[in-house]
Amino acid sequence: MGHDWHPSILRTNRLVPPTAATNVLEQKHHVSRDGRGQILGNLRGFRGCTVWFTGFSGAGKTSISFELEAFLVANGIPTYALDGDNVRTGLNKNLGFSKEDREENIRRVAEVAKLFADSGVVALCSFVSPFEKDRELAKEIHKASGLPFYEVFIDTPLAVCEQRDVKGLYKKAREGKIKGFTGIDQPYEPPPHPDLRIETVGNSVKDNVLEVVKLLIEKDILPPFLQFTETVSELFTTKSKPEVSQIIKTTPKLDITELDLQWVQILSEGWACPLKGFMNEDQFLQTIHFNSFVKDEVATMPVAIVLPVETEDKIRLEGVTEVCLAYKGHVVGVLKGIEFYPHRKEERVARQFGTTSPKHPHIKMILSSGDWLMGGELEVFERIKWNDGLDKYRLTPNEIRKRAKEMEADALFAFQLRNPIHNGHALLMQDTQRKLESSYGYKKPVLLLHPLGGWTKDDDVPLPERIQQHLAVLEEGVLDPERTILAIFPSPMLYAGPTEVQWHARARLNAGANFYIVGRDPAGMPHPENPSIDLFDPTHGARVLKMAPGLAGLEIIPFRVAAYDTRGKCMAFFEPGRKDDFIFISGTKMRGLAKSGQNPPDGFMSPKAWNVLAEYYKNLKG
Repeated sequence: MGHDWHPSILRTNRLVPPTAATNVLEQKHHVSRDGRGQILGNLRGFRGCTVWFTGFSGAGKTSISFELEAFLVANGIPTYALDGDNVRTGLNKNLGFSKEDREENIRRVAEVAKLFADSGVVALCSFVSPFEKDRELAKEIHKASGLPFYEVFIDTPLAVCEQRDVKGLYKKAREGKIKGFTGIDQPYEPPPHPDLRIETVGNSVKDNVLEVVKLLIEKDILPPFLQFTETVSELFTTKSKPEVSQIIKTTPKLDITELDLQWVQILSEGWACPLKGFMNEDQFLQTIHFNSFVKDEVATMPVAIVLPVETEDKIRLEGVTEVCLAYKGHVVGVLKGIEFYPHRKEERVARQFGTTSPKHPHIKMILSSGDWLMGGELEVFERIKWNDGLDKYRLTPNEIRKRAKEMEADALFAFQLRNPIHNGHALLMQDTQRKLESSYGYKKPVLLLHPLGGWTKDDDVPLPERIQQHLAVLEEGVLDPERTILAIFPSPMLYAGPTEVQWHARARLNAGANFYIVGRDPAGMPHPENPSIDLFDPTHGARVLKMAPGLAGLEIIPFRVAAYDTRGKCMAFFEPGRKDDFIFISGTKMRGLAKSGQNPPDGFMSPKAWNVLAEYYKNLKG
């Protein structure tokens, strides 16, 4: 048959191919590893390698591996985790746990991991792999192909593993129900010289992941800027009050607008991280042409966060390196490394809004702003406060991360809104929570209810009334207050459709969100030249977001269409098969009902929440 066979590979009721075969010639790929590295993932460069986690059952191998996989994928590094149990249900389901079968199990896995690594993927292998000889074989398989292989010993004491006994296997082994169980009646040979030794006792999974990340950075697999962090960089000063006073006293000043101050808040709190100030010209060009920063790492940045200045100010400040920014006479920070460049307004609005109509409310502000843009790194002297009674809801990204941790959230899903909440919104949020628990396995997903709190157009419901309405929704138990973080997103609204939706998602990613619910036309408006049609296709925001680069780690949850079910007298997900039973109540119609003093159908919105809205329009009318 053209094949050699060896007695050692005979198994009960099966034949396994030998380790060598005749009439086989290696075929060379037409694509180099460097070539793959240029197109694989969000960070260019070949990073293929295998990280081999070994240790007792229950040591923490899979927990660390899966958490590391999530971290690397979130940062644009193609990664795949191979787990012992998972592999034995497929590729190796014909293998048992005898010494010979364990050897073959490891050999096969090593060959698969080598293929992953050769393709440019970081392969994470979590296997007890108790025998030094087998692990050495796995290493040699990679070495022969010139691929990095790192052995990580999860050094958790046997007594601790047996105490954990998540799968109940140690108990069965002690009772004699499982034979050949490592640590009980089969030995484990610890690696004498592992690339990394990890102790799980007294350390969190994230602490252990950080150790592996550091190893991969040291080995030049990961870029140095890729650090495991639970915070984003803020731009607040570390200088003393006397030092700040001296800067204010000696530095030229520029008066900024309320809109500018909202962007100062966004920048200082880390919502636009990795942006460190108002954009310079290179950053501006990347934003309007790529919707992303593309140097070093790809990061979605679709909105031009710029500081317009008048020609007189540009002439006055030309040549200086630092400028203090003042709002209503109060200095809020300093811009350093100043760069002036032309404010190409038509190009900016055409590319970001898809229209240049001066009737568009945000475009109107841009067209009337200064003819120059001033970029530079920002240092903010104190936290921006608006003193409107709502500052306690203006949580920074780091504060939201901390709050979620205090609530013991294992997932954070964000919902962006600029309108009052009706029961259709609540239905979607409730459904998302159920899915995260039932389909994803999360135990305590927490909702980030995150209304936009910056500038909005005149006919939108003002922020104080929206917050009051949201609180009523929580008070009536439509949303679970124990599973919800209500916070204000301080960004101004642009009404830039799919482009702006990417900005909203990027900011929530910086706040620690894992999942993002995107609705129908979340950043749209009627066409400024023809209000009878939409400026943007209502479905494009969600579609673009699912394809957007630089948002790795944020899973997009499309908005399921909800409407009022006249049969059930409640908001429900739309069923095309009985479309005549459903009524669509738009935001315009909802506002019309409130303005005219009419009530919506029962079940459309919680009564207390509706009363807030009705009272606002009643007072507005009066």
